[in-house]
This record gives sequence, structure tokens and C-alpha cells, in this order.
Amino acid sequence: MITHRETIHNDRKDYSCDKCEKKFVRQSTLLTHQKLAHKNRNDFTRNKCERKFENKSTLLKHKKIFHEVFKDYLCEKCAKRFGNKHSLLKHIKSVHEGRKDFLFHFKTVHNVFEDYLCDHCRKRFGYKRNLLFHRMTEHDSRKDFPCNKSEKKFGQLSHFLRPQKTVHDGRRDYVCDTREKKFTDKKNLNKHQKIVHEGRKDFACDRCDRKFGRKADLLNHQKTVHEGRKDYGCDKCEKKFGRKMGFIRHQKTVHEGSKDYACDKCQKKFGQKSNLLTHLKTVHEGRQDYTCDKCEKRFGQKSHLLDYQKKLHEGSKDYACNKCVEKFRIKAHLLFHQKTVHEGQRYFACNECHKKFMQKSNLFVHQRTIHEGHRDFACNKCQKKFKQKSNLLVHLKTVHEGRKDFACDKCEKKFGQISNMLNHQKTIHHGR
Repeated sequence: MITHRETIHNDRKDYSCDKCEKKFVRQSTLLTHQKLAHKNRNDFTRNKCERKFENKSTLLKHKKIFHEVFKDYLCEKCAKRFGNKHSLLKHIKSVHEGRKDFLFHFKTVHNVFEDYLCDHCRKRFGYKRNLLFHRMTEHDSRKDFPCNKSEKKFGQLSHFLRPQKTVHDGRRDYVCDTREKKFTDKKNLNKHQKIVHEGRKDFACDRCDRKFGRKADLLNHQKTVHEGRKDYGCDKCEKKFGRKMGFIRHQKTVHEGSKDYACDKCQKKFGQKSNLLTHLKTVHEGRQDYTCDKCEKRFGQKSHLLDYQKKLHEGSKDYACNKCVEKFRIKAHLLFHQKTVHEGQRYFACNECHKKFMQKSNLFVHQRTIHEGHRDFACNKCQKKFKQKSNLLVHLKTVHEGRKDFACDKCEKKFGQISNMLNHQKTIHHGR
């Protein structure tokens, strides 16, 4: 008890490593650290994954559990299997018998006791050592494990070892037999099979009907949707994000202009892989999977269909500008209007005519069509060429199909394009 009080509550660490600044509570932990981090003592190698071990018994145990997939201990109550008897007994006593003396299971798995609160981010932990480690790596930014093949540093030894195998050696040893997708570790493979192929969603939100395959996704959903938390603020603009990944992606694509995903058919580049895949599907494959149930017009993306229905069929414009009389159906269009019209913001300038654009994609189209004279979209019925695909589609629909989908509600006249209908209403009916 005295040792417990001194090490856990008084945070005493009497064993210091003479090769780095790390300190440890127990001498055995210090020796293990020195063997793994500084001496590289790995005498026994497993030839399937090239992982090394200090003694033969550990190698045999690793081989049995991970490579031969022998889980000989079956729970008769839930059919879950375990690699050793101790884990099976612990599972039965804590899960099925509800024994409270297995605090570790209840603290870490069911989050019944989380007594240690981080005063920086309000995250809770079941053990003080986990809180201290969290503070050190997340908030103090301590990274004691530098990679010898890159400039990256890591806060945990396990995080340091993982990229050595996966990033630098390019190893993905665990293959899904259904879709041939490969994974760096068995845990991710099992999770993939459970969520994707079995369709399991074991984590239900108690505030709405949504279910999730991973607990992390449920917690993120509750934090961002129900609590409205956006903890990641961009220091270059006023935008905030609920997830760190979205914040990092925003900085890379918006402020750094990073576009790592190039189309191999037209060389257009994208900041996100999902946008590249959508581009390939809708532009080059010509897929239009979303049909309007009111006029049978088809769209390549669901968001475009919803925008179209809201604008044309519902006619709703819920977002009003507080500086003029303009109204918009989408909030993003209102913000774009305010920045460009009232604030005069133009971020991307053409280096040939100095015209400025709010979006880089508009600058790219301008340079290709105006200065380079590109007309990449040819009509297969009359050989007429167009600068943009949207103009080609309008041409096909109005000229060759003879479609006039836009009817004036004040007279019986019909038009092939909505802009022509609006001009007609302004000049004929409104007398403008």
C-alpha cells in the first residue's frame, strides 16, 4: 500500500534510464525499456511477419495466436474464442457473472469508472497513468521516439514500431478474402470484416436512431451532432471542425493548396480521394445515378439533385443577405455572395489577365477555356465543341432532343434553359 501511494498518488519514479530522460516506477519496466529501445535485443524471429522476440516462449505464443489462429478456449455462453484459459476465465467472470472485482474490464471497456479528468480537453480516464501519458503526448507534445528513416517522431513506442513495418517496409500482412483488401494488423482486418461484410453496428446512439460499427464513430457523432462541439479551430480562417481529420484536411487542401489525387484521364487534381472518385464516375464514365422524381432529370451526385429540387420544384430561398435583398437556397451560396459582392474578396488571380476568382477550380476553368482555348467536349451528333461539359449537355438536350423543361407560370411559353425563362419573365411580365 505504501508503494502504491508513493508511485501512483505521489508520482514517484525512482528508476531513470541513463540513455534517455525517461523514468520508471519499477526496475523491471526500466530493463524492458532498455532492451527494446536501446539494445535492440531481439533474438527470436518469426519468419511470417519478421517480428522479433527476446525468448522462445513468447515467439511460440505469438505464432499460435496470430499466425496459426488457434483460439482453443471457447465461451459456451456467447461463442467468443480466446487464445488462453486466463482470458476466457476473466471474460466469463466479468461479462457473464458480472463480477465487480475485475475493475480493469469495467473501467476500460464499459467506462463505469473514469475518475481522472484531463483539464485541457475534458477527456476521462480509468487510471491516473493513462491520464499522465495522455497529457504528455497530446498536450505537452512529448515525442521521445524518433524514426531513423524519416523526420517524424512518436509519443509511444508502439506508434513508432507500426510505421516502420507499414510505411517504410510497405507491409500489409492481413488480407480480406472477400474483397482482397489488405491491412497492417489483424485487429483492423477483423473490424473491417465485422462492419463491412457482416454489417454489424453494435454501437447505438441513445439520443437518435443512428447506429455505428465503431465506438469512436459513435462518440464523435454524439460530440459533434448532439453537443455541437467543434474543438478544432483553423488559425488562418474562422472555420471550426468537430473532427481533427477534417481540420487537417481543410488546412492541406484550402490553405496549403495540396491536391495529391490526380485524374489519369484529364490530369485534373483533387484534394480528397472521394472527390477524385466522384469525378471519374460522373465525368469520364458519364454515370448519373440520381433521378428527380418530378421531372426525371438525372444527376451524377445526390447533393446536385437535392439542390435542383429545392431550387426549381420547391422554389425555397431560406438564406437572405443582410446587406441587400438577395436570397439564396443554400447557405454556402449566401456566404460566397457576401464575400465576393459585399467584401470584394478574390483569392485566386489569373497570371495573364489578373482576373480574380473566389475558387481555384473557377480559375483553372478560366485559364483552360479563355487563354488556352480548350474545347474538350465535342457533340457526337453535329461535331460542335464546347468549353465545358455542362454546355454540351444543355446543347444535346435543347437542340438535338428538343426538350423544353422550363415553363413560364404566367403564360404557356416553354424554354430549354432556366436562364432564358427568367429573362423572359423579367422583360415580358415584369417589364424590367
